Amino acid sequence: MTQDEDRRRCAGRASRRVARVCAAATALLITSCGTADDPKDAAASSAPAPASASASASASPNGSSAPIKPGEVRIAGEVDKPYTVTLADLRKLPRAEASVEFISAKGDQKHTYQGVLLHEVLKAAQPRFDQTKKNGQLRGVVAATGGGDYRAVFAWAELDPGFAKSQILLAVSEDGTAFEDSAGPRLVVPQDTRGGRYVSELNQLWVGTVDPVVDGAH
Repeated sequence: MTQDEDRRRCAGRASRRVARVCAAATALLITSCGTADDPKDAAASSAPAPASASASASASPNGSSAPIKPGEVRIAGEVDKPYTVTLADLRKLPRAEASVEFISAKGDQKHTYQGVLLHEVLKAAQPRFDQTKKNGQLRGVVAATGGGDYRAVFAWAELDPGFAKSQILLAVSEDGTAFEDSAGPRLVVPQDTRGGRYVSELNQLWVGTVDPVVDGAH
C-alpha cells in the first residue's frame, strides 16, 4: 500500500467518525429541546405542570398551603387533622354564651357573646401532645391570628376545661347581632380584663408545643 492510499484511508475513517459524532449531537439536541422555537416555550415544555391549590393543601402536612379565604379560620400546626372552619360551620355547633367586661382602646366594653368553645374546635384537629410526658398537654400553646396580622398567644391550659374554669369562645355574634360571614369569628376571652386577646377577624389558629423552643435554647 502506498503512502497516498494510506493517507486517503485514514482520512476516510476520520470523516466517518466526525459524521457519527455530529449525528449523535444533533439527536441529543432535538431530544432535549423538542420542537420549541422560543426559549420561553422550551422552558415551559420542560417545566412540570403546577399542582392545583387543593392538591397542594393535601400534600402539606399542615394543610396550610392553600390561601385563606375571607371569613375562614384555618386550624393547623402540630395536629393530626388540620382543617378549615367558617362562621356557617360554627353556627351549626353547640353554643355557649359569655357576658364580659374589658378595657379596650375605645374605653370600657360590656358585651354578651355567643359562640363555640375554642377547646372543642381545636380538639377536633387532634393536637399531637406527647402522652409519654406527665400532663403533656400543659406544654401546648395556641397562636391566634386575626386581621392585619394581629396575633395573640395562649397556653393550652387556659382553654382546657380540665385545667381552667374559663370558657374562651369563637364568637359568632355580639349582643345578639351576628357577625358577617366575610369577617369571621371573634375570639372572646372572659378572664381577661383588657381586650388585647379579643382577636377580631380571626383567620388562623396554630397549635404547637414549647418543647422545640425550650429544648433548643442555649
